[in-house]
Amino acid sequence: MIKSPIEFSDENSTCRRTVVPRRRALLFLFALGSVCGAAEDPQARCTDILQRALSAHNPDTRTQAVIALSLASEHNMLWPLLNQMAEDKDVTVRLAVVGSLAEVKSKAAVTALHHLLEDNVPEVRFAAAKALWNLHDPEGRKALLAVVAGDSKTSSGYLSGEMRQAMRMMHTPATTFLYAVRQGIGFVPVPGLGEGIASMQALLTDPGISGRATAVLLLGKDKDPQLLPALEDALYDKNWTVRAAAVHSIALRDNAALKKDLLPLVDDDKEAVRLRAAAGYLRLSAIGSRGVRKAAGK
Repeated sequence: MIKSPIEFSDENSTCRRTVVPRRRALLFLFALGSVCGAAEDPQARCTDILQRALSAHNPDTRTQAVIALSLASEHNMLWPLLNQMAEDKDVTVRLAVVGSLAEVKSKAAVTALHHLLEDNVPEVRFAAAKALWNLHDPEGRKALLAVVAGDSKTSSGYLSGEMRQAMRMMHTPATTFLYAVRQGIGFVPVPGLGEGIASMQALLTDPGISGRATAVLLLGKDKDPQLLPALEDALYDKNWTVRAAAVHSIALRDNAALKKDLLPLVDDDKEAVRLRAAAGYLRLSAIGSRGVRKAAGK
C-alpha cells in the first residue's frame, strides 16, 4: 500500500501513526499570522508594541521605550504615557524621560520636568534642572542657582560609577556644551579676547566634572545678584572642577575688578585651575588697562 505523505511508519513497531509534520504546521501558522496581520492597523500595532514596552517588567525595556518616544510626535496618543513614566520606580527610566522631554516645548513636558525637580535621586533632579534651563523655564534656572550656591546635591551613591559616566557622556558633551556654544552661554565675544570655548569644552567633557561645576559654567554670566557671591565661594570648593569652572566664569564676566579674586588661584595645586586663573587674571588685567586708556582718551 502506498503511504500518504502525512503518515509515519515506525519500522521497529507494528503500529502505524499519522502525524502532521512540524515544519508544515509552522508554515501554516506563519501564513495564518500574515493574513491576520495584513488586516491590522500598523499604527495600532506600533502603539501596542510601545505600550507593552512601557509597562514591561524589565527596566531596560522601559528605558528603551522612553528613548524611542523621543522620535515620536507629542501628539501621539502615547505621549501622555511618557509624562507618566516620570513616576517610574527605576532611576534610569526617569533619566531617560528627562532626555526625551528636554526638547519638547509643551506645557505637559514642562509640568513633568517640574515634577522631576522633586525626585529623590540627585542625578534626576539635576538633569531636570538642566532640561528646564535649556527650555528657558525659570524653575530650571532657580534650581541651577541652588546648585551653584551649594544648596542642592547633584550626585549620590544610588547610581554605579559606570552609569554616572554614561550619564555624563549623554548629557554633557552632546547637549550641554553644544547648547552653550550655540547660545553663547558663559561668554560674550570681546574684540581681541578669547571666548573660552576650549576651556569650557575641556571642563564639560572631563569625566570627573561635578554637577556644581556644570551649573557654574552654565550660569557664568547670569546677572542675578546672588550669583557672583556664589561664584566667589566656588573658587574655594574642595572639588577642582568647581574651582576651575568658577575661575572660567569669573574671567568671562569681563569685570576687571574681579581679577583680585583670581589671583590666589594662581597657586592652586591643580594645574587646570591655576593655568585658568593665570590666563583669567591676564584677561581682566587687559580689560582694566583698556578701560584706563579709554578714560584717558576721553
